[in-house]
Amino acid sequence: MGIKITDKVTWVGKIDWELKHFHGNEYSVRRGSSYNSYLIRDKKNVLIDTVWSPYDKEFVSKLKNEIDLKDIDYVIVNHSEPDHSGALSELLREIPDVPVYCTANGAKMLKGQYHQDWNFITVKTGDTLEIGESTLTFIEAPMLHWPDSMFTYMSGDNILFSNDAFGQHYATESLYNDKTDQCELEAEAIKYYANILTPFSKLVTKKINEVLSFNLPLDMICTSHGVIWREKPEQIVLKYLQWADDYQEKQITVIYDTMWNATRKMAEAIAEGIKSAAPDYTVKLLNSSVEDKNDIITEIFKSRGILLGAPTVNNACLHSIGGLLEMVYGLKFRKKYAAAFGSYGWSGESVGLISEGLKKAGFKLVSEGLKYMWVPDEEGIKACYDFGADFANQIK
Repeated sequence: MGIKITDKVTWVGKIDWELKHFHGNEYSVRRGSSYNSYLIRDKKNVLIDTVWSPYDKEFVSKLKNEIDLKDIDYVIVNHSEPDHSGALSELLREIPDVPVYCTANGAKMLKGQYHQDWNFITVKTGDTLEIGESTLTFIEAPMLHWPDSMFTYMSGDNILFSNDAFGQHYATESLYNDKTDQCELEAEAIKYYANILTPFSKLVTKKINEVLSFNLPLDMICTSHGVIWREKPEQIVLKYLQWADDYQEKQITVIYDTMWNATRKMAEAIAEGIKSAAPDYTVKLLNSSVEDKNDIITEIFKSRGILLGAPTVNNACLHSIGGLLEMVYGLKFRKKYAAAFGSYGWSGESVGLISEGLKKAGFKLVSEGLKYMWVPDEEGIKACYDFGADFANQIK
């Protein structure tokens, strides 16, 4: 059964309690997710988005309990990624001639993925679709987070169907933001932004300001994943503006991998030095081979500065640190400080390689880094402590 949101709009999506990874294995999911699809009943009936392909038959079967499929006048695809469009093939086998509204990029991407020439109607920002008492207005949102992304605004009910923007991977039967655990919700929302939308922050700011300039009344934001924002929906919009503005908290994060605990000892001493010099800062210490990579990215997103450490192995650094450097390069963090550290036995390249990777990723290096041969003794621990204190003093 669907869930009635307003007199005209019904949620007809799928809650996926078992989901553990997303985007292949690139994104960890702790609390499941949802694929939110919406059915609008007016003089014309409109389906906005579908669900991921593993649930396509279930989706179409349940949709038939809500409406005769032949009574669906239009299908809107706000985004062609398979977690939104995955049930289209199953649905359009039953109603092959129904108009499919999407951006020009959306039509290209849907054809590329499903190899079907459906009845595409391409739209751009400002185009409208009259469906009776309500009007749907389309707003292109390229690179939030694919080139084809768009929003759909529904007048009367004053709903913004925002697709991936403002969402979270968060499964809840409660459906609405005011009926969920607020700490969990914010944690999942900032993780989602940090790991998926950070590279597009300038576009986020530009698009939000564009939408705000339309002065549209807003009673609800219906996302494609996670909760529907009905209580003070503007709160997540303001959060996005904050997160998009080179976000940082008073936090320094020390991230390391280690083989025989020498680099771990360095990391712990560095963290103590930071605490001594910046007592009002949050200091977090994370082992990259143990902690979830997406949680680490979220902490980097929140940080003003990071220190990244690894021993030298085979003239390089350990793979968890190497992988993390690739991730931060792609995420394009801005206005964050960094330094490298690590132990070594005979060659000692890791610190230089990490420093080079951090610089390439856009971090501002505050030192050439610190490396220590073998296991730090009392003098070495003191050098690490001072290194941490100096780092904190430079970035405060």
